Amino acid sequence: MEHRNYLNGAFIMLGLCFLGIQIPKAVAQYKSFERIVTVKGLCEKEVNADKVIWPLAIKVSGNSIEEVSAEIESKTQLVREFLTKGGIPAAEITTSAASVSDRDTESYNLERRYRFIAQCVTTVCSNDVDKVRALIARQNELMQYGITFEDSWDNQTIFSFESLNDLKPEMIEEATHNAREVAQKFANDSGSRLGKIKEASQGTFSINDRDSNTPWIKNVRVVTSVVYYLKN
Repeated sequence: MEHRNYLNGAFIMLGLCFLGIQIPKAVAQYKSFERIVTVKGLCEKEVNADKVIWPLAIKVSGNSIEEVSAEIESKTQLVREFLTKGGIPAAEITTSAASVSDRDTESYNLERRYRFIAQCVTTVCSNDVDKVRALIARQNELMQYGITFEDSWDNQTIFSFESLNDLKPEMIEEATHNAREVAQKFANDSGSRLGKIKEASQGTFSINDRDSNTPWIKNVRVVTSVVYYLKN
């Protein structure tokens, strides 16, 4: 019985010794996992817009409702012909219903030159940005028919980029690669080795005009955030 107790005690002591040896190693390994570096990777690309919305707002005025209604209809038809002859499919052209306002019903308009004002907006929505831009450059040709367009915040030409999903994988890969280069430089400078990724955040994609003069050229940007482990 005493011999068995002796053996049991010896095994317990050996176990405690082994545990004592392993604990410092485990603590050291655990602390190594606490050494991290957080870096950001940037990727930017310039792309051409692949969609355009071009509103052409016509406004006419006169003292006869019949006169302004006929004029707005005639000028709108000329605009549609200009667009179709320029190669814009009819399916990409929409025209709003003409609106006519009577200024005699507006109490604040004490002085006026014309009683009626009519407005109609013809809008082009197309993926052929180059063709639409060519027609925008020629729209002054319609001035020979007495057609001018109202330029307002409600009728701004909008260029957009709709193919972001096609760019995402390539841009995320490049941004992550750039982040790793920064992390590797940090590891080298600190005398460490770069470990595995602890966590990563894709970041938000932004699409902005390259500048105010070329809204059809877009700047696509994404910043990724990556956390790496560092090893001794």
